[in-house]
Amino acid sequence: MEVKGKVKVVNATEEVGTNYFKKRLVVVETTETYPQLIPIEFIQDKCGLLDGLQIGQDVTIYINLRGSEYKGRYYVQLQGWKIDATINPVSNMQPPLPTSPQSAPLPADDLPF
Repeated sequence: MEVKGKVKVVNATEEVGTNYFKKRLVVVETTETYPQLIPIEFIQDKCGLLDGLQIGQDVTIYINLRGSEYKGRYYVQLQGWKIDATINPVSNMQPPLPTSPQSAPLPADDLPF
């Protein structure tokens, strides 16, 4: 399965328990008619896949749907295992350098007063 959208949140890696279990969360906003905020967890060695992501970046995240039961309650988890990220051309552009009005040459017939 896959989830497509824009990155909204990238959390830091957390260590859970005494066995050094690592997990990291990314939230993706879908581009549907009614956008959804989808939290996706990456675990253990897959946490490093989130290192280069930036807020607002377009991504396709490949997931596995997981379910579990604990004390009669049921839980669902989206677990990421691969990311295809595209560079957003708007965020990748550098702002234009400011120009001062005196640096532009005046036309020969234009008087300054």
